[in-house]
Amino acid sequence: MGGSPILRMISQRIALGGGLLLAVSALIFAGTQILPGDVAQSILGQSATPESLANLREELGLNQPAIVRYFVWLGGVMTGDLGTALTTRQDIATTLLPRLWNTLFLAFWAAIVSVPLAILLGLLAVRYRNGPIDKAISGFALASTSLPEFFIGYLLIFFFAVKMQWFPSISTVYDGMPFLEKLRAIVLPATVLVLVVLAHMMRMTRAAILNVMQSAYIETAELKGLGALDIIRKHAFPNAIAPIVNVVMLNLAFLVVGVVVVEVIFVYPGMGQYLVDHVAKRDVPVVQAVGLIFAAVYISLNIIADIAAILANPRLRHPK
Repeated sequence: MGGSPILRMISQRIALGGGLLLAVSALIFAGTQILPGDVAQSILGQSATPESLANLREELGLNQPAIVRYFVWLGGVMTGDLGTALTTRQDIATTLLPRLWNTLFLAFWAAIVSVPLAILLGLLAVRYRNGPIDKAISGFALASTSLPEFFIGYLLIFFFAVKMQWFPSISTVYDGMPFLEKLRAIVLPATVLVLVVLAHMMRMTRAAILNVMQSAYIETAELKGLGALDIIRKHAFPNAIAPIVNVVMLNLAFLVVGVVVVEVIFVYPGMGQYLVDHVAKRDVPVVQAVGLIFAAVYISLNIIADIAAILANPRLRHPK
């Protein structure tokens, strides 16, 4: 009996995620349709004749009503066909897969560093609340939140790539590249991503634990004579897990979706760089495909965060 309300809540979250992704797909399609300029003109150039433009529009299906084109595109996506890039005539899914892998590789290493570090700093800030350590951590968080990622990126390039020459300024990775070389190539972009998400995760961890620390059972533990670290470790942290998991998942989603600026700065061959290149060429199918993948990753991680919060929270596991 206890499992059925949880299963119902989880299935509701998944259904909601599916509906949301469908709505986002319609928005992405509509957004790319109202972009200024003519796709056929941008492919053939300014010197194209009206006949060749008309033939290309016919070939690309641009003469069909938008609603028909949307359902044709959606049907293709459902079967794993993301379409063909207009500028290169290559299959988008084949071209995107290695780039998606590169983006996930970068986001994975940024997450491996930032998540444990954020939780550790959050716990330290609570343990030494209102002391110099807490103030120093909060000051660092405020500084890294205030600086935009492109500025942090260029600062790191200037000091560590140009001045000290420790790391490359252009993060090139390719198939067959030795693993350690790959890691060295992504140190700077991964550091930017860590600094961008670390502050938010750390502050939310601190807030979640502090919120729990005001509960009656924490006062009881204090009266029993338990030390501050024991109270945080045994009582506060386990009960603050749900909001912390939510924050971590949201930031992981940002690591994958928010890499566009970082990838462009470091000329990293990932999804963000691919998207920017094809927006400039007005390659609509590519923009739609990348936008949909970003949306799917973001929504999926949010659903996982919701499910993890449900499973981690005893009040949701055993609703009265």
